[in-house]
Amino acid sequence: MRALKRQSIVPRIDGITRDLQRLRELSRHSLDEFSRRGDIFALAQFYLRQTLEGVFHIGSHILSRLPGGRATEYKEIARLLGEQNVVPITFAQQSLIPMAGYRTRLTHFYYEVGPQEILDILQKRLGEIEQFLDDVRDLLQDPTRLHLTIE
Repeated sequence: MRALKRQSIVPRIDGITRDLQRLRELSRHSLDEFSRRGDIFALAQFYLRQTLEGVFHIGSHILSRLPGGRATEYKEIARLLGEQNVVPITFAQQSLIPMAGYRTRLTHFYYEVGPQEILDILQKRLGEIEQFLDDVRDLLQDPTRLHLTIE
């Protein structure tokens, strides 16, 4: 059995959890504030991108311990997390794959992403990241379901 490295996962869960709290605080701003105050918008972009990086780093680590789980692209990580039963396949298809695409947009096409779009994500989609974290925590509680251990 391959071992998941707790020190590769738990600190990232903690960081994502902190960033989600920051994003929830930022989501309380009005669209007008979001549009006028560049600092709010920039912080939201930063924390969202950092959160998504953490999600896919955790996903990549888990997949690297599973046969046939190596992935090099974010959408591939998302797809394989579902196919390897790390998360439900419908969640991978409906949430993680779009998250992967969004991470790419935030990194490479950030100039196309506007305040309304970011605010919508903060107000409507952060629960999907929480769901991912819950699935990872469940795996850490029972890694044997995927024939893994924890070190």
